[in-house]
Amino acid sequence: MAAKRRNTVLFICTGNSCRSQMAEAILRHLGGDRFEAFSAGSHPAGFVHALAIETLMHLHVPIDDFISKSWDEYARKKMDVVITVCDAAAGEPCPVWPGDPIRAHWSLPDPVYHPGTEQERLAFAITVAERLKMKIQGMIDLDWTLPKGELQERIARLGEI
Repeated sequence: MAAKRRNTVLFICTGNSCRSQMAEAILRHLGGDRFEAFSAGSHPAGFVHALAIETLMHLHVPIDDFISKSWDEYARKKMDVVITVCDAAAGEPCPVWPGDPIRAHWSLPDPVYHPGTEQERLAFAITVAERLKMKIQGMIDLDWTLPKGELQERIARLGEI
């Protein structure tokens, strides 16, 4: 029996240093062998922000060997789903992804720019990561045999929770 193909998901943020990195790590952690997770940025920062790393460590989510990368690295890779997690990246003209993937936007505030003490910023980042985790778990739990249009609608609706 042939191995079942994994669903490929790309999370996009402008800098690919915090939210998209957390989303990639969370999906890798929760998605098992059903999903292949990636993240990228339209203008990558060149590093993974310490706040993202600390948040994921707090949630016991591995983030081994993650680097900030450009969405150009995935321009020729077929994706099943492309999700923007910041409003700035959602407003930019994205590359045309092979295979016409499902697109969705999950608007989340950037913990990197949240004011306050280090503890307050970490608490805010954990809140953002928990929202991501809830959305991602909802995506994992979807019936992936649904028609593409219905699947698109349900993944987009997860952005509202």
